[in-house]
Amino acid sequence: MILHDVHHIGHPLATWGVTEGNPVHDDVREIARMVPIHFALDVTLNREQKITAAFAGDVFAEHAAACAYAKSTAMRQVPSPFDVVLTTNSGYPLDQNLYQAVKGMSAAAKIVKTGGTIVCAAECRDGLPAHGAYGKVLSSASTPAGLLDMISTPGYAVPDQWQVQVQAQIQMKAKVLVKAGYIPDTELRGAHFEPLADVRRGVCDALASAGPAATLCVLPQGPQTIPYLR
Repeated sequence: MILHDVHHIGHPLATWGVTEGNPVHDDVREIARMVPIHFALDVTLNREQKITAAFAGDVFAEHAAACAYAKSTAMRQVPSPFDVVLTTNSGYPLDQNLYQAVKGMSAAAKIVKTGGTIVCAAECRDGLPAHGAYGKVLSSASTPAGLLDMISTPGYAVPDQWQVQVQAQIQMKAKVLVKAGYIPDTELRGAHFEPLADVRRGVCDALASAGPAATLCVLPQGPQTIPYLR
C-alpha cells in the first residue's frame, strides 16, 4: 500500500525501463539492502520462454547488467509518437483479465500522441476480474479524471487503486478501445473503455480520424517489447 501509493505510481519516472530515480524501484533496492544477499541470479527470456542470457553474482551489479541486456534486446527506441498504437497483453495467460491488460495499454501509452488512440486486444477470460477491488474502484467515479481525483484524496487507500491510477493516467492522454472476448460491452463501458467489435475496423477508423499522414505502431507482444521515445 506504500510502494504502490498514489505518489509512487504518479511519479513521472515510475515507468517502463527506468530503474534509477524511479521511486518504486529505488524503494525495492532499499528493501533488498536490509537483508544479506550472498548470491543472486537473473535470466532473460524470449517469446518462447527460452533463456537467452544469465547474470549472476552481486545482486545490484548483476541486476544492472541484466537490465542493460534486456533494454538492448527487448526495448525499441522510436523517433516520435504515433497517432494510433495497436497492442495486446501478449496472449494467455498474461491477458487473462482487464486488470492485467492495462499493462499492454501502458506500454502503448509510452509512444502514443496526446489525444491519439490506443487499440488493445485482450481475451480477458477472467473478466475484470470479479475478485479484488479493481472493478469496485473503477465504478466509484464516472470519468478517468474523477478516478484520479478520488485516488489523490488524502487518506484514500484501497487495494488495486494503483492499476486504476495507471489506467486513468493513460486515458487522460489517449482514447482507449478494447476488444475483449469475455467481457460484455456494458462492463467495458463501466470500466471507462470504448468496446470494440473488430480490431481491424477500429484501427482503420482511428487512422482515418487522424488524417492522411496518420502513423501506426503495432506491438504484437504488448508489454513484452517496450517502445520508448528518443
